Amino acid sequence: MWWFGQVGRVSRQPRYPSDLTDEQWALVEPLLPPAGAGGRPEKRARRDVVDAVLYVVRTGCAWRQLPADFPPWQTVYWYFVRWEKQRVTLRMLDALRQQVRRLDGRDAEPTAGIIDSQSVKAADTVGRATRGYDAGKKVNGRKRFIVTDTLGLLLSVTVCAAGVQDRDGAKSALLGAYLTAPRCRFIFADAGFAGRFVLWAHDVLRTTVSIVRKPADQKGFAVLPRRWAVERTLGWLTAHRRLARDYERHPATSEAMIRWAAIGLMTRRLARGGRPATRQGPRPLEHE
Repeated sequence: MWWFGQVGRVSRQPRYPSDLTDEQWALVEPLLPPAGAGGRPEKRARRDVVDAVLYVVRTGCAWRQLPADFPPWQTVYWYFVRWEKQRVTLRMLDALRQQVRRLDGRDAEPTAGIIDSQSVKAADTVGRATRGYDAGKKVNGRKRFIVTDTLGLLLSVTVCAAGVQDRDGAKSALLGAYLTAPRCRFIFADAGFAGRFVLWAHDVLRTTVSIVRKPADQKGFAVLPRRWAVERTLGWLTAHRRLARDYERHPATSEAMIRWAAIGLMTRRLARGGRPATRQGPRPLEHE
C-alpha cells in the first residue's frame, strides 16, 4: 500500500520490523540535512530511504536485492553515500546519544567511556589490502574498535585489518571519541590495551586508560565491571546481519553501517522511554 507524505511525495506503508515507527521517525527527520534548494523536488520520501538503509543493515541483504516497495537501490545507495560525505550519521549519533543520556538522568556529555575490539570474518568482497589475520581469535577479516559511554552508547568506531594489534588500532577510535566528547577523559579497557597505548593516551590526549582485568580465579563466563556495557553493545551490533560478517569493500563503509545500526538502536530506546533492550548490569558510581 502507498500513501502520500506531508510534502506530497509518494511514500510506502511501513511493513518490516526494521522500519521506523512514527515516534522514531519524528526523532530522525529533524537530524537529516535540508533538501537542496533551487533544484527539482525530491521524488522519494526520505523516510523510505532511511527505512531502506536500516533494512539493509538489519537483514544483511545486498543493495540490489532491496524489496520492490522501497525506492530503487541506486537511489538509496546515492543517499547513503551523500549523507556519509556530509557526516550526517556522526551528527545523528551525537544528537540521539545526548537525548538518551538526558532521559536516563545523565549529563548530555559523558566524562567516562569504554573501549573494546571485535574481530569478524570478511567476505570475498573485502580486498586483501584491508583485511588481515587475527592470530589470537583465529579470524581472517577485519577488526572493529568501538568507544562507548558507560551506558553503552556509541561514541566512535574504527575498522581496520584484523591483524592490527589492539594497542595500535585503538588510537584512531580513541581520537574519534576525544573529538566527539571532549569531556570524556577516563576510559576503561581490557588487558589487550595495556602498555604503550595507555602511555600514548595519557601523553597525547591527556586521557586516563584504566585496565579492567579478569580475576585470577575466574572460570568460564563472568560479567566484568565496566566492560560489560561495551561488550553488550557489540552483541547488539552483531545481531544486525550486515555486521555479523564484513562485506564492505572500504573500511569507511563498514564504519557507516555500524553507525546506522547504533542509530536504529538509540531511536528504539528513545521510543521505549529510554529503556535498553535488556536488563542493565551494575551501575557505576564514580564516573558517568
